[in-house]
Amino acid sequence: MSRSIDRKIILEDGREFYGSAFGASGDRVCEIVFNTSMAGYQEILSDLSYTDQAVVMTYPLIGNYGMAAEDYESIVPSIGALIVREYNDEPSNFRSVKTLGEVMEARGIPGISGVDTRALTRSIRDYGTRKALLTDAEMPLSKGLELLNSTELPADAVSRVSCRDPWISESPLTALNPLDSMSSAAGRPLQIAAVDCGMKRNIVRSLNRRGCNVTVLPWNTPADRIRELQPDGILLSNGPGDPTDVPETIAAVRSLIGSFPIFGICLGHQILSLAYGARTYKLKFGHRGGNHPVKNLQTGKIEITSQNHSYAIEEESIADTPLTVTHVNLLDGTIEGVACARDRAFGVQYHPESAPGPQDSAYLFDRFLEMIRR
Repeated sequence: MSRSIDRKIILEDGREFYGSAFGASGDRVCEIVFNTSMAGYQEILSDLSYTDQAVVMTYPLIGNYGMAAEDYESIVPSIGALIVREYNDEPSNFRSVKTLGEVMEARGIPGISGVDTRALTRSIRDYGTRKALLTDAEMPLSKGLELLNSTELPADAVSRVSCRDPWISESPLTALNPLDSMSSAAGRPLQIAAVDCGMKRNIVRSLNRRGCNVTVLPWNTPADRIRELQPDGILLSNGPGDPTDVPETIAAVRSLIGSFPIFGICLGHQILSLAYGARTYKLKFGHRGGNHPVKNLQTGKIEITSQNHSYAIEEESIADTPLTVTHVNLLDGTIEGVACARDRAFGVQYHPESAPGPQDSAYLFDRFLEMIRR
């Protein structure tokens, strides 16, 4: 079904891309990025790491399997916008309860379809991520550029998407029989404190499936409060934005290093590295997709990974820390994992919970629990 050309994207360099509206209406200034995943648009839409970002989906057909009630990675999605080549509003899937457009409209998320996503993706790869305006097709270019130039992208994304109060997710395995839990220690389930910087729900589910009870804490929970919980281990979650925007979290982690086993995922990996004294930098266009090859330097094996981040660890800065590099990206050589055996701490830049994405890296949760048990 043909759609009217009623929306457009304006980039900072003045280039315009026209298309058709779906989802919510209204103007929106976002950082524009692209994702190469071939499936999993629901998980991408509800991944809080995409807060304030307009995501270009390189796979051409989006919306065809609808939205399933069980597949959300957050209760309230905070993605800036969704840009697709072809949007399907008549999904075929027995699990679907709503269309993608209905969910986006209800959550105030604008979308645009019919865009030349190949040309747009090449522009992002050539010139890097930058601000983009989603607006009506009639918007004068000069006015759109003025709006882009006058709009500053916010730096408080983590504080907006983190939970406000602690909450607990208990494992159904431990509830049935704690002694049979895969993770039980001294006859009780393992207790994990998870610092929520914009955490995907499948991280909690992955720990629950392994018999762990998880206490989810706000991003700025002080180190003393975490100590009071006496957790068996600490997980630092993924999340949006620049890791240097959360100095409170970095300071808390620095105080906790060596006292508890720590596992950092994506933003949590960056926070852990910063707590050790390493430095981060912004990538030209980031890593986003479910097909990124990563080499495990400890085993020599290659993992196909799910990724979503704009920042990476500066390799030279690792030399002045007790960290060792454990994983590297085979596409550009960036650091994908670090560890400190002395302190029982490690982190990975990618997503072992794999929602969406391949299952190659799920073993990292098992490694974390083995570290705790030892």
